[in-house]
Amino acid sequence: MTIQKTKTVKTGPMDAGFLAPLIADFAETLRSLDHTELTVTSYTDSARHFAAWACETRVRLGDVNLATVDRFGRHHCRCAGTRRWHGVSRRYTRRVARFVRFLADRGLVALEPSPVAAPVLPQVSDYERWLTVHRGLSARTVSREGRMVRRLLPALGADPQCYDATIIRVAFRAEAQRSSPSYVRMMSSALRGYLRFLAASGLCPPGLDQAVPPVLQWRLSALPRYLPAGDVARLIASCDENTPLGLRDRATLLLLARLGLRAGDVYDLRIGDVDWAAGAVCVCGKSRRGVRLPLPQDVGDAVLAYIEQGRPVVAEDRLFLRSKAPYRPYATSSSISHIVASALRRAGIENPPSTGANLLRHSAATAMLRGGATLEAVGAVLRHRSLNMTAHYAKVDVTMLEAIAQPWPGEASC
Repeated sequence: MTIQKTKTVKTGPMDAGFLAPLIADFAETLRSLDHTELTVTSYTDSARHFAAWACETRVRLGDVNLATVDRFGRHHCRCAGTRRWHGVSRRYTRRVARFVRFLADRGLVALEPSPVAAPVLPQVSDYERWLTVHRGLSARTVSREGRMVRRLLPALGADPQCYDATIIRVAFRAEAQRSSPSYVRMMSSALRGYLRFLAASGLCPPGLDQAVPPVLQWRLSALPRYLPAGDVARLIASCDENTPLGLRDRATLLLLARLGLRAGDVYDLRIGDVDWAAGAVCVCGKSRRGVRLPLPQDVGDAVLAYIEQGRPVVAEDRLFLRSKAPYRPYATSSSISHIVASALRRAGIENPPSTGANLLRHSAATAMLRGGATLEAVGAVLRHRSLNMTAHYAKVDVTMLEAIAQPWPGEASC
């Protein structure tokens, strides 16, 4: 949306009317969350503008909701004490939406009710519960598996007793035609697991998981994407240790680079997971199995420096928090990958093989192998269940490959 503005018309300050006391409470709430005065002023100015517009257009407090905020964002502004706008920016509207949510938390307005979710079949709910309790999968993985199964249910039908090989193949192939190859691979695994669960529960004939068409894939065919040790050092050195943000990012990068942690591992770390007396850190991986890993000296120093000098003092047990108020944990584990991407740009590393947190995990594995560690030792640090997964990193250990390489037989005589 293009915002057009004309000259400023000073016709008197904006009058917030009966919402003025609530705007003052809103400001105090923002200050209690450690927002700067500049941020508080920007939010309260937006809220005051919204209040003046609501009074002018005779919007009652009980009628305020997020749809009202959308109307405010599109209004042809002629409000007193403001510039003349043909509309307000999205950022401005988001500030007003936060004020409306503040009113909703006080019970003064009722936001739009959330749409009612479609009913979930009991067997799908039981399958998701089984994945959580008996397989130990994370909530994110369980949600993905259940979502894929529910996507196939209209074609499969609600009664598993009626399933046969033809129904399964037709439903799978129809969905595969409108999905990406990577999604089809995950969907085939989810459908097989669901059919095995139904068969074990006596809800469908056994062996139907074999009816799911195979999906061609070359497992572990690509080379691991990693950074040389010098680039990893540049990445860590790019963090400014004189700022809370730099201390947080340095501790995060060292955990990824020295221990080979996943983004989700760092995201889930609690303060109590670090055993300072034993020099270890407890990590709960994909299957919710707690593993104690040794804490190298430089990693421990970086984590301690962040806790003592950079971490906000808030009632939150997550180790890593956002650097701006309100100080709270990251929304998702992808924020850890964003830290790596920012550090790559800051360190001037051009054309990296990837920009996510797994880049440092792969780098740690290849560095350990080149340093003489065995595959079993590397697999233990990375918490691999299968040694075949760890052997994937042996493809970049040129020294070891040269020792076992055989001469090319092209010149050999018959």
